[in-house]
Amino acid sequence: MRGQVPIEKWRDTRLSPAERAEALIPLMTLEEKIAQLVGVWVGADATGGGVAPHQADMTGVEWSDVIAHGLGQLTRPFGTAPVDPVAGARSLAASQAQIVAASRFGIPAQVHEECLTGFAAWRATVYPAPLSWGASFDPELVEEVAGRIGRSMRAAGIHQGLAPVLDVTRDYRWGRTEETIGEDPYLIGTIGAAYVRGLESAGIVATLKHFAGYSASRGGRNLAPTHMGRRELADVILPPFEMALRLGGARSVMNSYAEVDGVPVAADESLLTGLLRDEWRFAGTVVADYFAIRFLQKLHGVAAEAADAAGLALRAGIDVELPTVDTFGAPLIEAVKAGEVDEALIDRALRRVLAQKAELGLLDEDWQALPGEPEDVRLDDEESRELALRLARESVVLLRNTGGILPLAPGRKVALVGPVADDPMAMLGCYAFPAHVGPHPEHGLGVDIPSLREALGTLIPDLTYQPGCGITGDDTSGIAAAVAAAAESDVCVLAVGDRAGLFGRGTSGEGCDATDLHLPGVQSELVRAVLATGTPVVLVLLAGRPYALGPEFDAAAAVVYGFFPGQRGGQALAEVLTGAVNPSGRLPVSVPRDAGGLPATYLSPPLGRRTEVSSVDPTPAFPFGHGLSYTAFDWDVTGTEPGDWPVDGEVTVGVTVRNTGSRPGAEVVQLYLHDPVAQTTRPVVRLVGYARVELEPGRSAHVTFEVPADVTSFTGVRGTRIVEPGDVELRFGRSSADVVAAVPLRLTGAERELGHDRRLLATARILEGAG
Repeated sequence: MRGQVPIEKWRDTRLSPAERAEALIPLMTLEEKIAQLVGVWVGADATGGGVAPHQADMTGVEWSDVIAHGLGQLTRPFGTAPVDPVAGARSLAASQAQIVAASRFGIPAQVHEECLTGFAAWRATVYPAPLSWGASFDPELVEEVAGRIGRSMRAAGIHQGLAPVLDVTRDYRWGRTEETIGEDPYLIGTIGAAYVRGLESAGIVATLKHFAGYSASRGGRNLAPTHMGRRELADVILPPFEMALRLGGARSVMNSYAEVDGVPVAADESLLTGLLRDEWRFAGTVVADYFAIRFLQKLHGVAAEAADAAGLALRAGIDVELPTVDTFGAPLIEAVKAGEVDEALIDRALRRVLAQKAELGLLDEDWQALPGEPEDVRLDDEESRELALRLARESVVLLRNTGGILPLAPGRKVALVGPVADDPMAMLGCYAFPAHVGPHPEHGLGVDIPSLREALGTLIPDLTYQPGCGITGDDTSGIAAAVAAAAESDVCVLAVGDRAGLFGRGTSGEGCDATDLHLPGVQSELVRAVLATGTPVVLVLLAGRPYALGPEFDAAAAVVYGFFPGQRGGQALAEVLTGAVNPSGRLPVSVPRDAGGLPATYLSPPLGRRTEVSSVDPTPAFPFGHGLSYTAFDWDVTGTEPGDWPVDGEVTVGVTVRNTGSRPGAEVVQLYLHDPVAQTTRPVVRLVGYARVELEPGRSAHVTFEVPADVTSFTGVRGTRIVEPGDVELRFGRSSADVVAAVPLRLTGAERELGHDRRLLATARILEGAG
């Protein structure tokens, strides 16, 4: 039992969180301090009781021992095994009561969960994966989704969400491509900041992942070395994190597993303290990615013992060890007592942890484990499902529509073929609970997830179905039946793609990297066989990465892409295919033509494009930003004459968009920067603004962008961020490769050096006009 402690300054809610933390630290023993810097992985008890029956197997120590001095965090009480939400909330509250009663100061644990595609708990709504967020080009909707996710987490007693992922896709073979928002820093930063705002508005601490460089590993292999220059790090990898911190207000950052140019991020003081703390003025917490501190010893080989790893991480700037107590346990306590680690580093981390706990109300005398009654915890309701459906609808991308084959005409005989066509799991990313935790047949998926076959079958009653082959494996015995079904139909919908999983359990997801960008298994063989029938084919891809759609796929009459569109993704796809919904998604990643060449994103300098000095043509099959509609839009760009643009000023450019078709639709106006001559090589184009414009038939809207010169900045030859005078163009495009008009401008004045306070956004304004 805890002793009687009088009310002191650290309990006083009139003081700032920092003042309360400062008042508490001198009262704590070393063991009490370090206890606040660790998490413990204990799943919720499915009966609603206290901790899980097998908690000792997960922590390595007895529960009573691990909470004796307090506890920093509880790791994933809902995300370890299927547990009823109400029982889980009761169990969590019981665990918190034990933590408060066991330690001298009675401070509850901060509880974190994954929330990349929704609250990663059994019976929680599963939203579209982050690539679908990017495909929507709709930060307002993503913010609304995140707010909904955050409120469900808060109701269950959660304080911190391990999302969003702000890694910039650099190699599509990387299994975690599905977790990224795309391949463009501006798109990722704006969408990611919106997600952060939504989560934080619900009182949940958003955690930015993975800081930084993780997605640029050699060969697209998970946790492989990252050999990039500081310029690529500064201009491509870091901007989304800056935007999410400054524009979103994230209160936590998780380190990357990567080693960048030989230095593991978990031990990189220049990145986690010099940049993040000193330059960017980040005041929140830095939490370790799971087991990342121990990896300094076991995988990276920069620490000889656990205590060395703990000391490196603390000096670098990591505050909390996750997921469970390890190097920050006995090894760190002994190292401090031996004088090998300065206790001031413990206090520095503790100051941040306690201040955040004070922000969350965890130091308050009247703290409550749950904001309401456990019986009120409902994680999947109609409003949440409708929101998931809205985002799924906006994220479906129509890449090709030859001869207007789509939408499917009523009365036509339709065959549905393919291994993902009748698989609900094909809708889910690897951080959705059913995919992430693994199969529990006795519990089921927990939520209703209609497959494409089920959803399309409600709209096309006489649908014929054949799987053709598996997602993986080399069994081709079903292809003949699929070919026959296609040959006997007026049109064939052919659904191929991925199944998400972890560490080899899937074809996409964490640890499920690819050697090339061919479709998994014998799916390409199935596609070729069905195309050879001559029946018009609508190729549907449900995947976590862009697969190569080279010449062998050119015969497909239509191509539709869905990036793990979530619980209601099947319905969204069926509605797009039949015309109930007009597609409006745009590619957040380029779709390559060549499966074997090293993937390259659209952010390439001239020599990264097609040249006369190489036989390899990296031109994608479909470029970043591409997407079609069932209606037509005319663009009218005025004021394209050359103009001056001060290096410390802004310029306003505009375009009028008119829906000239017969049905409502959404156009995504994209603004790109072209910098033809610079002191370092620059991407031919890069996104600097966008606006999603929804218009009724015959209606128009005028879209203006106020563009600060700061958005043209880059890292110059001296290693500092600059705005360089000279000629540039702002290009209005339907995609990165489809330029409607270019506005030539000249940046005037002296070269200007920028800091972290630079302006990050082009402000878009939409004024709807008459028909």
